[in-house]
Amino acid sequence: MIVMKFGGTSVEDAKAIDRVASVVKGRLTQRPVVVVSAMAKVTDTLLTMAKAAGAGERKTALKLCRSLQERHYNAASELLGTALFTEFHSEIGADFEALDDLLRGISAVGEITARTYDHVAAFGEMLSSKIVAAAFAARGLNGAHVDSREVLVTDSTYVQAVPQYEETNTRLQERVEPLLRDGKVPVMGGFIGSSRAGITTTIGRGGSDFSAAIFGAGLNAERIEIWTDVDGILTTDPRICPDARRIKVISFDEAAELAYFGAKVLHPATVLPAIQKNIPVYVLNSRNPSCEGTRIAARAPHGKNFFKAIAVKTRVTILDIAAPRMLLAHGFLRSIFEVFERHQVAIDVVTTSEVSVSLTVDSNQAIPALAADLAKLADVKYEGRKAIVCLVGENLRETPGIAALVFRELADKKIRMISQGASEINLTFVIEEDEVPEVVRRLHKTFFSELDVEIFA
Repeated sequence: MIVMKFGGTSVEDAKAIDRVASVVKGRLTQRPVVVVSAMAKVTDTLLTMAKAAGAGERKTALKLCRSLQERHYNAASELLGTALFTEFHSEIGADFEALDDLLRGISAVGEITARTYDHVAAFGEMLSSKIVAAAFAARGLNGAHVDSREVLVTDSTYVQAVPQYEETNTRLQERVEPLLRDGKVPVMGGFIGSSRAGITTTIGRGGSDFSAAIFGAGLNAERIEIWTDVDGILTTDPRICPDARRIKVISFDEAAELAYFGAKVLHPATVLPAIQKNIPVYVLNSRNPSCEGTRIAARAPHGKNFFKAIAVKTRVTILDIAAPRMLLAHGFLRSIFEVFERHQVAIDVVTTSEVSVSLTVDSNQAIPALAADLAKLADVKYEGRKAIVCLVGENLRETPGIAALVFRELADKKIRMISQGASEINLTFVIEEDEVPEVVRRLHKTFFSELDVEIFA
């Protein structure tokens, strides 16, 4: 069997869902399990209405809820036709009544908790998976909706819940395997689960990819397919470099580095369950299903090019922490990292010198509060509007002098931080955010002008 995950743009409206049905129909002999995201932009709208309700703006929240209801009704009506939609209408209507009641409750209380946030956010995947399953059934695909909250067991860390694999795998065998044996196509929402107490949780934004990998690993899938709106993983962002090319095959390690440092095609955690079971992951285009996409495997062939891809992460802040008398003191670095842990801020890149530590963090974090705590330990400065550029490729392991080639191309640019060695397959550095387009184009022209046809398309 295989797992096919379709992202928000692949299920954004009736036309897109109809296209998904055609793609799945071509895979029926491979016993697919289908995982879907919420329709494009729906999760953002749900979180906006939750915030509005929490701020006491009930009318705004309910107006957004009605617009979402109309969008889902229109898609379902177009997909199912009048007769089938009449039967389906009450089910989806009950979900929106529950969402309406929840928003009114949040507004009455005047605040929103992480637990309630998850409850609201879960509606997107719940609704899309029900509509897709009904559309499949209407097209003779034997679609069967499975509520992911009854399958994916997590802890109670709301907004970023941690999957409990053993219990999840047991439920997959109990709920999903029988459907596959009966020739049905299970359709599940990604991103959502529930705690052992049955309370709705989410596993983080972008978590539908993660869900697909968890389900694939638990069901011992032959492969996991991530269907999106691009032809696969590209050598860099095509919005920056229109001549970016598709990567045919890439290793799990390389894909994970790219995902973490800004490649939007794949959620960083996606590959982890797949790595453990050695299940290949394919990134494919639902709008161009004939394209072979990108295969992510445990091992990938070494090509002639130094790098596989260039990733960029923008909206980055550098924190410089200087404490000349304390840096080498026992426990000082631990004290610094404990501050980051307390504020739940993830660090991307770290460099140290004899008298200072420099780190990069996402600029969306509460930097002033973090810096204020760090200032109790040392002198702290921070600067925003930076970007991380990451060149990834397994050839880095065994090729001397690559860093010299990279920075020769950027001799006129101000490089703030450089990291190589923490991972043997990436070279990372920090630049000014407005320099990103020129820097990426230069590097792409230098390292990807001639491509190994076994690795790149």
